[in-house]
Amino acid sequence: MTGGLVGSTVGAITRIIREQDLMPGDRLPSEASLARELQVSRTVVREAFRSLAAMRIIELATGRRATVAQIDHGAMSLIIEHGVHTDQISIQQVYDVRRTIETRIVALAALRRSDQEARVIRAEARAMRAAIADHEALMGHDLAFHMHLARASRNPVFGLLVGAFQGITSQTWPIGWKSRTTAESREAMIANHEKIAEAVLAGDPAQAVAAMALHFDESVRALLSAGLT
Repeated sequence: MTGGLVGSTVGAITRIIREQDLMPGDRLPSEASLARELQVSRTVVREAFRSLAAMRIIELATGRRATVAQIDHGAMSLIIEHGVHTDQISIQQVYDVRRTIETRIVALAALRRSDQEARVIRAEARAMRAAIADHEALMGHDLAFHMHLARASRNPVFGLLVGAFQGITSQTWPIGWKSRTTAESREAMIANHEKIAEAVLAGDPAQAVAAMALHFDESVRALLSAGLT
């Protein structure tokens, strides 16, 4: 069995998903029927299924037919983390992309959020302040804050991208927090999240973008001062 044969089978199965208009939760043809249709062994189909499951294109469960998966950020997150840990992507490059994406996200969130979403975003910012002595809890609220903003943008692609960055962010966040060695610098970080939340609540995209840009500028400075590049 060659990798090329498995790869071509992966492509053929994704084409079948498109051509049959299969949606998340729909069942794929069985291994046996795919093997006959594609003229490959069931072992090749099984390996192709495993590859597709790793990419979160399909879901596999023992004793059940494979189904089309809901999209999530898992595979993209692994690629980003791999790129950083193997020095193919720098932390500064990650934050440059995040800054570009999340300033757009917050502008859309200010325009499109529901009242409930705005309250949840503000609640996460306030929860960050309440958790200032517990950096693990604080980080959790910070990550949730950014995910809620992405959802409020009403663009699911932004949710995928923000989610994909959260794996590496959860590794760099404690470093950036520790590099903020004064109470004033830590207070400023939390206050900036509150400014973002208030701008979204007020429906003010310009103020939201300005606050988010400042947040990323300060985050990059904190990481650079800690020696991350």
